[in-house]
Amino acid sequence: MSKDLRRGGIDRLTVDDILQPGFSTPWDAPTIPPFPFAFRDVEVLTVVWRTTEAAVARVLPPPLEATSDVVVAHIYRMTDTEWTGPYGESNVSVGCRLPGTDVAGSYSPYLFLSSDVGVTHGREVHGQPKKLGHPVIEHRGDLVVGTVTRNDIAVITGTMAYKHRRDTLDSLTAHFDFAENVNLKAVDQIDGRPAVRQLTARRLSDVVVHECWSGPCTVELRPNAQAPVHRLPVVDMLDGFHWRADFTLVPGRIVHDYLGGTP
Repeated sequence: MSKDLRRGGIDRLTVDDILQPGFSTPWDAPTIPPFPFAFRDVEVLTVVWRTTEAAVARVLPPPLEATSDVVVAHIYRMTDTEWTGPYGESNVSVGCRLPGTDVAGSYSPYLFLSSDVGVTHGREVHGQPKKLGHPVIEHRGDLVVGTVTRNDIAVITGTMAYKHRRDTLDSLTAHFDFAENVNLKAVDQIDGRPAVRQLTARRLSDVVVHECWSGPCTVELRPNAQAPVHRLPVVDMLDGFHWRADFTLVPGRIVHDYLGGTP
């Protein structure tokens, strides 16, 4: 899309405008941010737990394969994000790899956001299964508490002690490379025929970690038919991480096309 169109500097939409990368509707007040856009001073509580191999296998679309029985749930407080403003987000992910390729990272079966822009962008561009929810990080005395609420049910509650052990994100990526995020993108034609059936991947760019703390965590999952994170049950609670960072969201890539196109 032309810069003039993004600024609202033209009065009439053209076919050339529609065909530009990054086009979004409504054209005179677009919903989807164009790449790249930055996230500044993001606060994150990450809770990590061990589940069952069967539970991980159940949420992975073929041909993805599991690389562990570990679940990572990030709860973000987005304080300053271009286009979207402040909001809360949670990304629940498991380790995966795509056989026959060098693609390995995290697959996201469940994501929840308090931003309509974030939900729309995630679903339309990445194919992430984002839904509206209410992720929150709170500091309750000497405890960091993260909750993810959907339908007034706290589907995830995570806790860890406040800043007991200095650490780096290398300890977290030892489970799997969460910065490489794989998603299943599914879009239909208006007549019901499949239009897009892809595995997409994207990596965060310009990551700057300001601080990182780790320690034992607790994880509580509550059942919800519209937010079924409980299908990744807690077998063993592992470490939690409390960290702050800046990063930028940039274009990703198609790593597998179920309809036979060329990635």
